[in-house]
Amino acid sequence: MKPTVETVPSRFHSFSALREIARSLSAAVDLDTTLDLMARKTTEVMGVNSCTIYLLDADGQTLRLRASTGLARQALGRATLQIGEGMTGHAVARNRPVYAADAQHDPHFKWVDDTEEVRFRSLLAVPLVLDDRPIGALNVQTAEPRDYTDEEIEMLALICDLAAGALVKAQLHDRQRRQLDDLRTLAQVSEAITSPQYLDDILSVVTELAARTVGAVACSIYLLEGGGDDMGRAKASPSFAAPGDEQAAAPLPGAAVLEDVVRTGHLRYAPQPAGPVAPPLLVVPLSIQDKVIGVMTCLGTTDGRFNESQETLLTTLANQTALAIENARLVSSAAVVREMHHRIKNNLQTVAMLMQLQLPDADRLETRQVLLTNIHRIRSIAAVHEILSEQGFRLVNVKSVLERIAQMTMTGMARPNQDVRITVRGDNLHLPSRAATALAVVVNELAQNSLEHAFVGRAGGHIEIALARAPDALIILVRDDGVGLPDEMEHNLGLEIAATLVGDDLRGELQFNRLPTGAEVIIRLPRSAEKPGAEVGE
Repeated sequence: MKPTVETVPSRFHSFSALREIARSLSAAVDLDTTLDLMARKTTEVMGVNSCTIYLLDADGQTLRLRASTGLARQALGRATLQIGEGMTGHAVARNRPVYAADAQHDPHFKWVDDTEEVRFRSLLAVPLVLDDRPIGALNVQTAEPRDYTDEEIEMLALICDLAAGALVKAQLHDRQRRQLDDLRTLAQVSEAITSPQYLDDILSVVTELAARTVGAVACSIYLLEGGGDDMGRAKASPSFAAPGDEQAAAPLPGAAVLEDVVRTGHLRYAPQPAGPVAPPLLVVPLSIQDKVIGVMTCLGTTDGRFNESQETLLTTLANQTALAIENARLVSSAAVVREMHHRIKNNLQTVAMLMQLQLPDADRLETRQVLLTNIHRIRSIAAVHEILSEQGFRLVNVKSVLERIAQMTMTGMARPNQDVRITVRGDNLHLPSRAATALAVVVNELAQNSLEHAFVGRAGGHIEIALARAPDALIILVRDDGVGLPDEMEHNLGLEIAATLVGDDLRGELQFNRLPTGAEVIIRLPRSAEKPGAEVGE
């Protein structure tokens, strides 16, 4: 088909169009804006139905679809051609324009997946070159067959010459912006890992920043058990999923990949399953001095692997995160040591106070009985720390402690041939360690006192320990169905110890009640005793 006046621009119109494109490109700064502007202006100036721009990936071989006015938008960033592949790739390989009036019958033509270009017939492709170095390609297409004239080919080549410099400048701008964003991200991570917050909070910040910075669907951190000694097992830490993908997670890779990352200390992609394209899973080691303590996993999109810059950033984030984890562990260890020293000091002071209370009666007390009683008091304190070792260092479940004390008391203090049961029921009350220790000693004294005095001459009986949380107080009740309280209370060292601990250490009240059958002692503590850090009697 012979070109008409409408399809061949006049020289004046050509110069005017080129001047307009040059002005527009000079005003553009970032790459996406430059690409979009270039595609729209070229479509308008060349009088075509589509203008498409491919840019060369960092590997120097892959042309990636970056902008188009006629192809399907879902193909942007995903569709690719290799140099020499298709008419566009062939134009880059030959470093010269390639065109066909009916491109679908050209031997170099190739359908590009998901572009929906079946409605176009003609195609003219021109390489984008700067300093004899290819940076991509531009093609135009029409819905009807079209013979491109020399003037049109020259026009598109001039547009490409103008655009190449603008695109390189925009790529440089975007690279600098990404570097600044990466530095800001690293600064945020540095701020997060040095801030006084819990490790889980730090890891949540890191995973969110990592995912958003590299455009991942999700990011997770897994810490290897034993600090890295057990390569086959890992426990999950906080993860981040992109908005709209809250159910997504970056999973733990298979054992073979995990073992390889831990052994080599190098990042690795998990193998992709056969079949449809699956999102890439990048596994980045968390390393400290060549020791891997965990991994960061990032789940990408189906667009392909992360680029080299993104991999470098994730490696840096992982190294900083590993350092934060190690620092948190060191700080935690130091805090644990300080806490242990503090509690040992308090416990030794309690033991010394108990023995001091016994001094006035030392002359008339039997040595064996004194030693046996003190052994049970110390075991009551030990029961608190046994619970602490199982449940952590913050609060102690008093009910669990008293259940253990009841068992120990029955085993060590019950008389032969006497069937006395001790039961513990009620609410789970959680107290700081020192308050729990004092209460354990008090209940132990009350239970021993009942065993010694309440069931004299009886074949058996029942001691009940109950715990309750009232609106204004914590209530601990020790009740027996024995002979009851005497009319006049005699001096009793165990009860004196109980009263001293309740009043001085627990800032509570001790109340003795006579029952029709038996006796009960009620301990009332302020509700504030349950608050973390409310260590009373300091």
